[in-house]
Amino acid sequence: MLDQRSSNIITVKAHTNIALIKYWGKRNESLFLPMNSSLSLTLDQFYTMTTVQFCKGLNEDVFIFNKAIAGEAETKKVSKFLNRIRKMAGSELHAIVKSINKVPTAAGFASSASGYAALAAAAAKAIGLDVNQTVLSQIARQGSGSASRSIFGGFVEWKKGLKDDGSDCYSLQIAGEQYWDIRILSVLLTTEEKLVSSREGMKRTVETSPFYQEWVLEAEKDLQEAKTAIKERNFERLGRVAEANALKMHATTLGANPPFLYWQPGTLAVVNQVQRLRNTGIPAYFTIDAGPNVKVLCLPENEQVIKEKLLSVPGVRDILVCHPGPGVTYTSDSI
Repeated sequence: MLDQRSSNIITVKAHTNIALIKYWGKRNESLFLPMNSSLSLTLDQFYTMTTVQFCKGLNEDVFIFNKAIAGEAETKKVSKFLNRIRKMAGSELHAIVKSINKVPTAAGFASSASGYAALAAAAAKAIGLDVNQTVLSQIARQGSGSASRSIFGGFVEWKKGLKDDGSDCYSLQIAGEQYWDIRILSVLLTTEEKLVSSREGMKRTVETSPFYQEWVLEAEKDLQEAKTAIKERNFERLGRVAEANALKMHATTLGANPPFLYWQPGTLAVVNQVQRLRNTGIPAYFTIDAGPNVKVLCLPENEQVIKEKLLSVPGVRDILVCHPGPGVTYTSDSI
């Protein structure tokens, strides 16, 4: 049993990631075990900063989100997640959690990934757990699957594992953020909350889409192709497989019952512009997570011309240029 006095105040910064090979569907809902392995690139522009302190005398957890007391539903989610960490540590202390989110929430920019990665790392250290990044990725996964990948920087593989207890399900870095200077243009079309959450969308697709089982088989093939492309630094090869994988994932949602689609008219307009750019000899490839916004992969020398072309597309509100970003970092910054 750990000492029940108030813990240190720990602040962690964690970045979002963009899945180049998508995570879509769980084989175990409670442990967040995925049906397929996935691969992502951590981004430098979007992040969450979270401070955690476990305090003696608190009767319940306190969650302050973007400098305001969070609602009951969000606080319950945080408490449920912290219960896992308390159980690991043998502690019953409640915590004050403060979080600042520099991500457009619930619009396909994977805000939950950076959020739970930061919370996992800050809470584990604050309560006194001595765990490595592999274990941290397993803890973060149980708040949001993609958070497992945000523990690390650069290119990250999340292994699906085979064991029922999830002990072989974890993330690992396959190439650091300095390995390959590629650019990701995050094309913002909307910040409105999605009509179908990622969690609900996955569940519905797994249970009802006739395309889903083929998706799982294809995703594993795509993963190996992407890893080879990264090893070779072959941009066109990586772009082709990332784009195809995203389209296959979104196709499964059209087969769900009832069917649903995350795209908006602007999404398709951006996709068409990217394809036109390629037809003129400019290598650019898109990927789309569970939301309407589009991410466009390109090389540094083509960044400016692609950005200008995309800004002219109707419906595009903004474009943020991202580079490969770091994993979780501990900071003394106050929030």
